[in-house]
Amino acid sequence: MQTRTLGNRQVGAIGLGGMPMSIEGRPDEARSVATIHAALDAGVNLIDTADSYHRDAGEVGHNEELFARALRSYGSDVSDVLVATKGGHLRPGDGSWTQNGDPAYLKDAAKASAKRLGVEAIGLYQFHRPDPRVPYADSVGAIRDLLDEGVIEMAGISNANPDQIREARSILGGRLVSVQNQFSPRFRSSLPELELCAELGIAFLPWSPLGGISLARSGELGDSYAPFLQVAEAHGVSPFQVCLAWELALAPVVIPIPGASRPESIEDSAEAVSLTLTPEEIARLSAA
Repeated sequence: MQTRTLGNRQVGAIGLGGMPMSIEGRPDEARSVATIHAALDAGVNLIDTADSYHRDAGEVGHNEELFARALRSYGSDVSDVLVATKGGHLRPGDGSWTQNGDPAYLKDAAKASAKRLGVEAIGLYQFHRPDPRVPYADSVGAIRDLLDEGVIEMAGISNANPDQIREARSILGGRLVSVQNQFSPRFRSSLPELELCAELGIAFLPWSPLGGISLARSGELGDSYAPFLQVAEAHGVSPFQVCLAWELALAPVVIPIPGASRPESIEDSAEAVSLTLTPEEIARLSAA
């Protein structure tokens, strides 16, 4: 597994997104644990979760607890695994998503996440989504306080625009290490944020890098975006590997975090680090 820089850590160039293991359509726990273990076997050591990754009301932190159990049962050293979690997004249990950027809430949420993960300090904590009812500076200020207090080791933000990236970086005193935004062949409007992160040396973590759960599960990525299928056929690999290799080629700060709920899915994704695309292929995929 090739590595890339995230704050003061070196992590695998492909991470693992945990959301599909805890929301609607989730598999049983045995398959989820097998998927996490397969990721670790493949050299993936960045795993991304959130307290809001759950399906039903009353099970806040389902995904965090799942990851914690899977790491404990792995049977090998996991000290190099960076667990990234998020706070500020909520699921009432009716399928909807809401926001809470209140500073006091974020501080309590981070401490609750640390307890569920079984850690003294969270490796990477990210403000999940801006709350229109709360000044952005106040929410990020809470993340700064968590950093200063040692509740978290590194700080990131998610679903942010360029102005918010610059503002968060300033509030955090230059200690912003990551930005997690949606980015894929289907969703490219975060390209300005990706380019800004490359300029500032901040890790950019594309969520839903394969185009979302429905597109990935159906296997329609290649059908929907023909150049990805054509390049895949030329290399004898899956369109998913081509997609991730393309994202990795866009900037050295990019670390995709594809979601998975089957061992074979994350095993295939992890192999994207070995796929080298030509400049012509990258340009062709970027134009698709």
